[in-house]
Formats: sequence, structure tokens, C-alpha cells
Amino acid sequence: MRDVRHGEHLWQCWEGEGYFSDNHSELIYFTIGEVDTDHEIVRRALASTLQRDGIADGLSDGFRMLESSNTQSGFAGFLPDESEYTVCDEEGMTEYGDKVVEVSIVTWIEF
Repeated sequence: MRDVRHGEHLWQCWEGEGYFSDNHSELIYFTIGEVDTDHEIVRRALASTLQRDGIADGLSDGFRMLESSNTQSGFAGFLPDESEYTVCDEEGMTEYGDKVVEVSIVTWIEF
């Protein structure tokens, strides 16, 4: 029987534009939606992602990394003809005055 991990693909490494870390973190993950990072399924999914991506040696290392992480919520979307998310405001406007196609609530977590 296959090991099913709920939320396994919930988190992705942030490669988008316009997000600036408060802590100058270089490792930033994100998910679409506003999520409670204290929820056990969310924590396990993120620890599993860190392990799968080779950032953490195991789930316990991933959980330890979560203890010193910083979480932010905001908005992002795709600019026309772009394939990476760009941070925007609630109306879809970026800091440079461009408008994204569709606005999504995003949760970022910095390590």
C-alpha cells in the first residue's frame, strides 16, 4: 500500500517576484491560500516537502526548521505571459503598477 501524505504538494519553493523577506531569508516556500502553519497536517506537509527537496535530512529536521520560521500572508498572481507568481495588492496591482490576471491569497514561510 502506498504511503499517502496529505498535503504533500501543498508547498513550493518561492521563485516569484516582488516578495521581500523581513528577515532577509534566502529560503522561502509558499502555498496558495491562507493556512494555519500551526495545524499538524500543514506542518507535516511542509516538513515532508523540506525533506523531499533535500533541505532537511528528515522529518524531525524539517519540524525543527519550522520552529524558527516566519510566516506572512498576502496576495500574488500571474502577469500576462508570465509563468511565475508576482506579489500584488488585493486589487491585483504590483508595486510597479502592473496588473496580474487573477489574484490569489498566498502564505509564505521563511527559513
